[in-house]
Amino acid sequence: MTTWKKIQQLPWKDQRRLQDLKLAKFVREYLYPFHPYYRALFDREKIRPDQIRTVADLARLPLTSKQDLLPTADDPQQFKNFILQPDAASLKQAWPLSKKLPLLAQRLMRGSDVVKKQLRREFSPCFMSFTTGRSAEPMPFFYSLHDLDNLHETGMRLVDVLGLEQEYRIANLFPYAPHLAFWQVVFAGLETGMMVLSTGGGRVMGSSGDLRAIARTKADAILGVPGYIYHLLRRGAAEGHDLSSVKTVVLGAERVPPGMKNKIRSMLTEMGAGDVQVFGTYGFTEARMAFAECPTGDPEVYSGYHLYPDLAIFEVIDPKTGEVLPEGESGELVITPLDGRASTVFRYRTGDLVRGGIRTEPCPHCGRCVPRISSDLTRESSLKDLQTLKVKGTLINLEDCAQILGDFSEIEEWQIELCKKDNDPMEVDEIVVRLAVQEDACEQETIKKIKESFKGRIEVSPNRVEFFDLPDMLEKIGMESEMKEKRFVDSRPEL
Repeated sequence: MTTWKKIQQLPWKDQRRLQDLKLAKFVREYLYPFHPYYRALFDREKIRPDQIRTVADLARLPLTSKQDLLPTADDPQQFKNFILQPDAASLKQAWPLSKKLPLLAQRLMRGSDVVKKQLRREFSPCFMSFTTGRSAEPMPFFYSLHDLDNLHETGMRLVDVLGLEQEYRIANLFPYAPHLAFWQVVFAGLETGMMVLSTGGGRVMGSSGDLRAIARTKADAILGVPGYIYHLLRRGAAEGHDLSSVKTVVLGAERVPPGMKNKIRSMLTEMGAGDVQVFGTYGFTEARMAFAECPTGDPEVYSGYHLYPDLAIFEVIDPKTGEVLPEGESGELVITPLDGRASTVFRYRTGDLVRGGIRTEPCPHCGRCVPRISSDLTRESSLKDLQTLKVKGTLINLEDCAQILGDFSEIEEWQIELCKKDNDPMEVDEIVVRLAVQEDACEQETIKKIKESFKGRIEVSPNRVEFFDLPDMLEKIGMESEMKEKRFVDSRPEL
């Protein structure tokens, strides 16, 4: 196995050659023989597994989307069709002698039970996580022990890219849940030997408990959802907590605008911290791994998310045509894992749009040669039913609205409501922005700046801007009661 230390220094042409080899092997020896959904797809499209030899050959295959995994009336457990399901006959037929002979030798020397245990470790589901989208029921995704080994490995790689030291004490503030973000942090700690305290976030200990935990353990790094981290630090600064030990903040689940990073650094400075670094990460359930930015030395500069070319192939496609786009062009991300067992997708549309696409030249900040996804990423996969809205003939992206509001230093918390004029189902859509602002902020000036920013970036302005006290706004968004804050509310009556 090529080590991470070696992979991140390989020239791109060698990384691509490695991907070609792993892709061909994965399709021939795992995907086609053991995967019910993709075996049927290959047969339906009249594609032989030996026709997928290079990354370029992926274009032969149809794209997969979340819709393909959802239950249907005919198959309410469709997710099971995405689990690799080998048996003795398919293993014997699909695997070459180089893979079968070691198993035969094990059976002769140590017995059949040892071989069964080895195969069970590689393939049998033993751990479950769930998707967290708002538009559908959470969907299970399974890991085998082989997949959990990879989660350990990618945890180590995250720590490496972020530049965290193994002596660091980590406060994991992601919610206790069967979701990737929480468990990726847990396994990163187990793999590297770092001390990780998982508090469960606001729903378990509350922000007061989390603040005490960070202070008592003298945490060097805190990790969590941006909205909750900001809320936590705002409270800590107001109450005069000492968080001088914090050196690093790592944020997951959504892109973080520069304004938010500046607010976080400012509040930690107020609580005694020195030169704090704030990073973003990118991950999603179906990938079963997460990716990180590296230190840039400039809080206004994003390095992009560093990928693991030996574990997954990323493509950028035109979201309308499905055509693969050249390097650096904006489009929708598609992932093809190269080492998955249990639940596995292939050419999977993430629904996430990336401005600036993928770059393969060495990172100018850390020198790693692995590909990087632009940090300007719109997490549409978490807003499937609210991602766009047509207002006055213009199609807008609500994630752009979130970026605008996150950059205002005077805005403490916010929520966007989509409604119909006069609550009439036949009327036009309206956008209502709800805000809690700092005490010295001028409401009229804030309204003016917000409308100008909305108009300049998304070509429409909010219909109304409403102001609330901070406690009322925190209750509206469910800061310490919901798994995810309710930033977007769709109150449009159904026709």
